[in-house]
Amino acid sequence: MKQKVILLTGASSGIGYDTATRLARQGHKVYGAARRIDKMLPLKELGVIPIKMDVTDDASMIAGVNAVMEAEGRIDVLVNNAGYGYFGAIENVSMEEARKQLEVNVFGLARLTQLVIPHMRQQGSGRIVNLASIAGKLALYFGGWYHVSKFAVEGFSDALRMELKPFGIDVVIIEPGGIRTEWGVIAADHLAESSKGTVYEQAALNEANAMKYTYTRAKLLSNPSVIAKAICKGVNRRHPKARYRTGMGSHSLVFLHWLLPSKWWDGLMRSLGKVRVER
Repeated sequence: MKQKVILLTGASSGIGYDTATRLARQGHKVYGAARRIDKMLPLKELGVIPIKMDVTDDASMIAGVNAVMEAEGRIDVLVNNAGYGYFGAIENVSMEEARKQLEVNVFGLARLTQLVIPHMRQQGSGRIVNLASIAGKLALYFGGWYHVSKFAVEGFSDALRMELKPFGIDVVIIEPGGIRTEWGVIAADHLAESSKGTVYEQAALNEANAMKYTYTRAKLLSNPSVIAKAICKGVNRRHPKARYRTGMGSHSLVFLHWLLPSKWWDGLMRSLGKVRVER
């Protein structure tokens, strides 16, 4: 396998950490980017080079890309993995928080992509792997702004793929289903907090408790390694698929969403807010 120079965001935990580990063990030169650089120190033993980067800070993204180019002279793969989930009723989530969600999940991804494209085009090759989600295919109860961000990543990636193909640059979308990471607990905490004292409080608290149970105690979700393996396919395959969809419910939920009338799907999702799960 030919060694590739890879810039990977969100490398300090979960899917990003697992992916950095796998790619490094495959012999690639991995630059792991994240805000919490201390959490990436164990990766250095595998040869991963930590880079402090905040995808909401343009200067740090420019500095990160320049650092890789100065050291390696090329960037073969960009893996846009950084992101988080903020759940809450659209009425309750502040526009400041909504903008932050899009800034991290969409605009940070887009800006870093803009920064690497000229280098890849000059090389005549490259690959951009974007972490979307089945949340970019369907909507869950109280997931409004998170879904906005993931639907945007889907559309952005599809447009980008057509634009960059003539320059030998591939664009790959990863669509995870339910994955056992801290993402669900964080989203649940946001949901409960944003709904306090509102008309949505009880339904939101029920769903938040169900989310926490699912992400911490239920044995339903897939291990992050499932997604890391899919990312590695997107990185290593000579002719990668446009999409890799994997993880718990990634196919069945999308199919169910396609199959059911919208009113039925909405009713199914709302029913989750009526179920009490004791923590």
